[in-house]
Amino acid sequence: MSNFPLGLYLHIPWCHTRCIYCDFNTYIDGEEALKQRYHAALLREIREVGAALAHPSLDTIFFGGGTPTTLPAAWLNEIVETVRGTFALRPDAEITVEANPGTLNTEYLRELRAGGINRLSLGVQSFDDAELRFLSRLHDADTAWRAVGYAREAGFDNLSLDLIFNLPQQTLEQWQRNIQGAMALQPDHLSLYSLIVEPGTPLHRQVARGEVPEPSDDIAADMYSYTIDVLGAAGYAHYEISNWARTQGEPEWQTPRLAAAHNLIYWRNQPFLGLGAGAHGTLNGARWANVKRPQSYIERVETGEGLGLARDEKTVETIDRDAERIEQMMMGLRLIREGVSARGFEERFGVALAARYEEAIARGLGRGLLEWAKTPDDALLRLTYEGRFLANQAVVEFFE
Repeated sequence: MSNFPLGLYLHIPWCHTRCIYCDFNTYIDGEEALKQRYHAALLREIREVGAALAHPSLDTIFFGGGTPTTLPAAWLNEIVETVRGTFALRPDAEITVEANPGTLNTEYLRELRAGGINRLSLGVQSFDDAELRFLSRLHDADTAWRAVGYAREAGFDNLSLDLIFNLPQQTLEQWQRNIQGAMALQPDHLSLYSLIVEPGTPLHRQVARGEVPEPSDDIAADMYSYTIDVLGAAGYAHYEISNWARTQGEPEWQTPRLAAAHNLIYWRNQPFLGLGAGAHGTLNGARWANVKRPQSYIERVETGEGLGLARDEKTVETIDRDAERIEQMMMGLRLIREGVSARGFEERFGVALAARYEEAIARGLGRGLLEWAKTPDDALLRLTYEGRFLANQAVVEFFE
């Protein structure tokens, strides 16, 4: 095991419907008996993996999907308790559940909060009912507003909202109204994603048939620029390409305390475990994914044991030091404030960042996409304002 923080991702694959843009490993609500078997299998995988790793310290838990809140709150709490009994879960661990606004009420959320879940990520996606219908979301804008109220009543003081921009034919003014609606709810965190037309999705098929236009890169840039400016003025730190958190007086080079701690593990290129059907993990120089189909996952867990009891062996990949360095740059440069630490890079890889990537850094600096920021005891390589719009162009320079 490494000395880095360790995060745990738990995949709940069930949804009431499939959204038009979704390419995640999700399935329309299964039979109750199948869900119960899946729940039991996930509990078993937690115990098996924790024991195989000698019950390591754990910093974060993240329930993703799918829609975890399609399950009873008691089930989610039982999962948390099983993790707590199997891993050395930090007392201040961030425990996040993704939720669809239409699956919530105050009583349900109070039960989650009482069970130790302390962060809620609401998949709002839009405050425009027509846009929500286009995206195949089950909830409407009023439901989203009510869900935020339920969360606050239940005691959630770390609340994140997800929204999607640059929908086909969406105007800048429509997106501005979405941002204004989000700010009116005063969330602690915002995740704002430009729509991607993923192959194999219903949206991809509609675009291919010419039924809806492809999203516009130019309009996306205008929306992104507006978002950066208005959220910054409202006291939100743009700390990752697609993520903002309310600031609490942190220095401008420091990622805010309300940033998503679990996702920071990904962006800092640190180890995490993924349990459940299709979940991904990376640990000790390797990464892998579990088998995808819930039925296959259940069968594997019911008959297997140890760390890789549900692993899809076709996905196993060794990460050598060169790949690890490149991924450190690729992920770290997504972090707007902290970027890639010169001191941290040298401690991890035994070579100075400026020396290892001298030419790539020089090109990024020369094009105005990268900058060095000084802290009291470090130097940070990070994207400039212009670099946020052209992040892929900045990152590609580090591939050799």
